[in-house]
Amino acid sequence: MVNAQDILKVQEAVQIALENNYQIKTAANELAIDEVSISRGNAGMLPRIGASITDNNSIQNLSQTRSDGSNVERDNAKNNSLNYGVALDWTLFDGMRMFANFEQLKETKKLGEAELKQVILTKVGEVMIMYYDLVQQQQQLSALDSTIIISQQRVTLAHNRFTIGKASKLEVLNAQVDLNTDQTLMQRQQERYANTKIQLNELLARDLKSDFKVIPEIFVDQGLLLAELERLVATENPQLLAEVINKRINELELKQIKASRYPSIFATTGYNFGQSESSLGFTTSSNSRGWNYGFGATLNLFDGFNQNRNEKIGKIALKNADVAIAQQKQELMSLVGTTYQTYLTNISLIELEGNNEAIAKENLDITVEKYRIGIIPTIEFRTAQLNYINAKVRFSNAKFQAKLSEIILKQLAGNLIL
Repeated sequence: MVNAQDILKVQEAVQIALENNYQIKTAANELAIDEVSISRGNAGMLPRIGASITDNNSIQNLSQTRSDGSNVERDNAKNNSLNYGVALDWTLFDGMRMFANFEQLKETKKLGEAELKQVILTKVGEVMIMYYDLVQQQQQLSALDSTIIISQQRVTLAHNRFTIGKASKLEVLNAQVDLNTDQTLMQRQQERYANTKIQLNELLARDLKSDFKVIPEIFVDQGLLLAELERLVATENPQLLAEVINKRINELELKQIKASRYPSIFATTGYNFGQSESSLGFTTSSNSRGWNYGFGATLNLFDGFNQNRNEKIGKIALKNADVAIAQQKQELMSLVGTTYQTYLTNISLIELEGNNEAIAKENLDITVEKYRIGIIPTIEFRTAQLNYINAKVRFSNAKFQAKLSEIILKQLAGNLIL
């Protein structure tokens, strides 16, 4: 639990999300299922051993006419038979289908790893974006707080000037209206800030009422290079890796389909016990036990051309897998290219808006002094005040937008690390 006075660092927020986020937990559990599924038995490579027992009993009223003409009748004649044993079935050869199935289970695990990585990158990106949005909002709150202080000073000055007869009542009223406007903006910003904190707590899957502060400043990595990002996208992006793995799974599925052209050879063996008793008949009781074993083979000779049809479908699926890889790669490269251009623009805007903020601050300081001695009108004072607050907001937003571009680029490159 983070106390209200504590600063929640972005690294801590990401760590909490990795431990608590529900979608990350679900994806991790899905991967665990894939890992458990990798076994030779699940692929059909191991024998199947089973035990069975059958006990049949009957009580009947019997009447028999034998071949020598004699008649035998018996009421409540008892008959029972008991059979039990252990049997083994083992597929020795199935056209290499079992080996392709085993490899497919391994590829399915790799697909699960890529999907988990994508979920982690997505959630970490969401946490970081929302975190730095809070930093930006915190800076805007600070800017609004500064402008409210200035507006309060303006109201006091206007009232004092009105008292000594150097200003009209209208000037006092205008100053009060502007102060009220600033206070309204502050309350709206505070509401947005509080709601964003709740949303971040939701992403972190913790108590929604957990209170915290964020760091005061946004620092942007300005050293990203397009060529390196494109290389990482081609080799590390989990969405692209998933498409490549899906193609490999399609290849293995086609191998399993082709395996049906070959015979399937199996062996069986077992050890059985048998016991029976009968009140009538030539044999009134018998007992047996012993091994049984054998071999068999099956071969599909004709199945309505389904084999050829399934193989053609498998080959078309492989072509679609190649198309999906090419499409995914092109989409990712396009997104990296456009996002990188936005990143460069935002980097340049940081310097520009920083200079604008400094100029607006100097202009406001001069305007405040001029207003204090009564040599400029109210509207000029308000204009300088609004220019300053807008410059601070634009500077804060430029840094946030640059950070947003940085996060998206690293997310696409599969290396969103802290």
